[in-house]
Amino acid sequence: MRPSAFLATSSYAEGPPRQVPGFSGLHRMTSLLLAERMPTTGRVLVLGAGGGLELKAFADFNPDWSFDGVDPSADMLRQAGQVVGEHAARIRLHQGYVYSAPEGPFEAATSLLTFHFIPREQRLETLRQIHRRLRPGAPFIVAHISFPQSEPERSIWIARHVAFGAPDGTDPRQLESSRQAIATRLSILAPEEEEAMLHEAGFSHVSLFYAGFSFKGWVSYA
Repeated sequence: MRPSAFLATSSYAEGPPRQVPGFSGLHRMTSLLLAERMPTTGRVLVLGAGGGLELKAFADFNPDWSFDGVDPSADMLRQAGQVVGEHAARIRLHQGYVYSAPEGPFEAATSLLTFHFIPREQRLETLRQIHRRLRPGAPFIVAHISFPQSEPERSIWIARHVAFGAPDGTDPRQLESSRQAIATRLSILAPEEEEAMLHEAGFSHVSLFYAGFSFKGWVSYA
């Protein structure tokens, strides 16, 4: 998982729980969906693992799963190594993007709060690279910002997203800066586009399992 456009690495651990509705619940739901299909000693690919919060949550949930976490930020991976603590022996961290991930095959994959950082033109190939690293039938769970992209709905949802995640009393100028950053720096797709792209990449039985304000989450299968 990576920080939003207006969160520094140092404040990462505080940011997502404030910005993402039901943040800890999202981790628990993801763990339960993984457990439906995974063997007890399964191996999970975690794309966007920097920071380590979901790695720790998944490792806490099942003491026998192992993980390969991938993230482009060396600083965030160092933080992940500290956060996972006693679980470090079960976790391998890799700096880079999906092409840096081991070939697998994995029993599951996740990507939480990451895909809105991936440019639209790279989304489909990223999904395909995840798919080919999974065993047939393995679950893939993804959650990130997704809302309608036609105006005025897009601008309304950006403003809502910023307002929800901002501390009370935030300077209006900072809110406007955040709105501009999200509008120009993130790659946000409408929910129906997200589902269509998952299908195009080869995933089946795509189901929405989480909807928290501006965030959506889907489970699908290789």
